[in-house]
Amino acid sequence: MAQSEGQVPQSGETRSSARKPTSRTTRKVARPIPGSEAGVVGMGLMGTSIAACLLGAGHRVTCVESDPGKLRSAPRRLLAILQDASSKKLFSASPLSLMKRASISGDLASLVRAEIVVESTVEDLAVKREVIRGVEEVVSSKALIGSNTSAIPVTDLQQGAKHPERILGLHWAEPANITRFMEIICGGATSMANAKRAVRFACSWGKEPSLLRKDIRGFITNRIMYAMLREAFYLVENGYATVADVDRSLRNDLGYWITFAGPFRFMDLTGIPAYAAVMKDLLSDLNCSSEVPALMQEVIKSGARGVSNAKGFYRYTPAQAKRWEKLFIDFSHEIRRLAEKYPEDAGDAKIAKTQR
Repeated sequence: MAQSEGQVPQSGETRSSARKPTSRTTRKVARPIPGSEAGVVGMGLMGTSIAACLLGAGHRVTCVESDPGKLRSAPRRLLAILQDASSKKLFSASPLSLMKRASISGDLASLVRAEIVVESTVEDLAVKREVIRGVEEVVSSKALIGSNTSAIPVTDLQQGAKHPERILGLHWAEPANITRFMEIICGGATSMANAKRAVRFACSWGKEPSLLRKDIRGFITNRIMYAMLREAFYLVENGYATVADVDRSLRNDLGYWITFAGPFRFMDLTGIPAYAAVMKDLLSDLNCSSEVPALMQEVIKSGARGVSNAKGFYRYTPAQAKRWEKLFIDFSHEIRRLAEKYPEDAGDAKIAKTQR
């Protein structure tokens, strides 16, 4: 969305802009952004890439991790992400200079100066609540606390908090330092002033944030994606197509246009009436099961975690799994560069330019 400071569009609002579409692949760290002290709790896969994103945006970042093994390996993993981002010119500062702005600790008390803290622990309500309460004990009453959750209602996270009005959901996408995606979710007690502050932070991180003004489980992308996943499992389990067939179709259809346009823009581009006609017959025929698909249960019982242990819906040798991991990172960089050439208001900007 690349909103300017303070812009929080209302539901259904569109924007025109005279800005010329530009590529902004390099984020220069000339000076710290306002509110330069930030914190990240949880240095797993996503927490580490979140920390890299905040460092690249100019923050001094305090990273907290309770697991001794992850705590020891965090500096190495963080530096590796920064080196990769630097090689792709995501920012101009050197990885080593950015690492000097990072501190890594096992103690929440080290977050005392943070003006925004991102909780990125396991997707468990009790764990996240405990972490958020611990953060509240040490940060100022004005500090924002964002929970990196995929589906837990933010209102549930706010229960029992000292200052629930400053607690939000911050839904990132992995790799967090590369992707432009972010959903900012208001809980029942979140103040709009704090939501707007979070939007400004997200824009400074190179994100195009979406703001959910009402709390709902799964937010935007996960509600839509899991509806898609349910139908994908249904097609495979009932013999209509193989896993590879489903992947191939979606990759070459949805994957072709989704970076350029969301579903509503795509219907504008390709003719709205046809979609209404298809809905009449298709919607009632879609799978609406509330059960976890049998194929998913079977794969989970086998111990599969995906490329991280070379075992998933596809077969991998260890070498193939590592190659897929690297290709995914390389692709993420390339798709970011492509998306930046076509920002969501690109058509509006060109129209404005021709009308002047």
